[in-house]
Amino acid sequence: SMKIALVSPYDFSHPGGVTVHITHLERWFTSWGHEVRIIAPCSSPPSHPNVIRVGQHPVPVPSGGSIARITLSLTLYPTVKAILEREKFDVVHIHEPLTPMLPLVVLRLSKALNVGTFHAYHRKPRGYGLSRFILRRWIKRLDGRIAVSEPAHQFISRHFPGEYVIIPNGVDMHHFTPQVAPMESLVDGMKNILFVGRMEKRKGLAYLLEAYAQVKQVEPRARLVVVGPGTRPVEASAVWA
Repeated sequence: SMKIALVSPYDFSHPGGVTVHITHLERWFTSWGHEVRIIAPCSSPPSHPNVIRVGQHPVPVPSGGSIARITLSLTLYPTVKAILEREKFDVVHIHEPLTPMLPLVVLRLSKALNVGTFHAYHRKPRGYGLSRFILRRWIKRLDGRIAVSEPAHQFISRHFPGEYVIIPNGVDMHHFTPQVAPMESLVDGMKNILFVGRMEKRKGLAYLLEAYAQVKQVEPRARLVVVGPGTRPVEASAVWA
């Protein structure tokens, strides 16, 4: 077995794709007999026993149509150094390794086998133009590079060419399976349309609502089910009949 660190740049107290990805990785690695720790900023005390809290006051920063909550703590360097020296990880798996500041500090200090997973795709440059000459020296410290999709691969390799392995986000086949019993309230002859995701502009919910309004005129038996957190003036989990 190995001792593995999973490093998140984002506030682990808030929902998000990277957070969910890391949570499931931790669960599966642990079930396979590995010892796993999650290193992440947390705006509230972590409920997960394997989370090492680094940075208690993440700062919200606009990023790609969403809000990324990252830590800019001035004590990161000594804190991370102490964690790495104490835990003695075999593998350090950094998610979005070029995101300030926690991933960069870990990458700078880690003496383990370093793996980086790149999740993001942006249509516009992400500030790498001026900073890529500085970041290039840090990305070379990665022993392995993973992209979760071909668009993510194209985006990061455009700025930092190299060898990447595409490993799509996993799906828990025990949880998402046709054998799961449907919700009784939705089994009534209506045609259900499901949206799952945060209710923010970049997820495209507004387009779906416009399309649904047109579909409803043609097919009265259509029903839109929207599930997810967000700041829109709707419930976190709602059903439009």
